[in-house]
Amino acid sequence: MSETPPTVHLNDQALAWQAGQSVAELLAQQANAPDSVATALNGEFIARAQRASTLLRPGDRLSVFKAIVGG
Repeated sequence: MSETPPTVHLNDQALAWQAGQSVAELLAQQANAPDSVATALNGEFIARAQRASTLLRPGDRLSVFKAIVGG
């Protein structure tokens, strides 16, 4: 019986977890334009300036969404 490899979730899509991968690297890998999206990791907002230094861990859930401005 083989073990299930660790994953992270990007908008509910399971992806293979990669040791040392940052939020910024995952966004680039998935072709998400970093200036056009907002991010939340496990329900906590992650500022653009923090994405490169925020490392992903197995089981993390990253939400990426378009920021909506209006009134």
